[in-house]
Amino acid sequence: QVHLVESGGGLVQAGGSLRLSCAASGRAFSELGMGWFRQAPGKEREFVATVSFGGGSTYYLASLKGRFTMSRDNANNTVYLHMTSLNPDDAAIYYCAASEAYAASTRVQDYDYWGQGTQVTVSS
Repeated sequence: QVHLVESGGGLVQAGGSLRLSCAASGRAFSELGMGWFRQAPGKEREFVATVSFGGGSTYYLASLKGRFTMSRDNANNTVYLHMTSLNPDDAAIYYCAASEAYAASTRVQDYDYWGQGTQVTVSS
């Protein structure tokens, strides 16, 4: 069993930045594929970013590349999502997810564990 706890969400003005964190516990963190997803009201949960086991490779939703950066710290069992140039379209609940089978998947169904989510609100 893996327990994920996100933090770092909040209210930010358009153009601002936030860094989300996700702390994991329960099993060997370096063996988990990790991803960030988001869900806005009335929309499906969508892929944001994922990082390989060792952190050497990252993949992003194409429209976010260049503004969002995902990283992982295996020594501290934590992944991060640094978000810059935020706009109102980025407002959503952001979820951290862990996969036991997939190193860096973009698909919701490939993830086994989910955090409770952290709210990101962007004012225009």
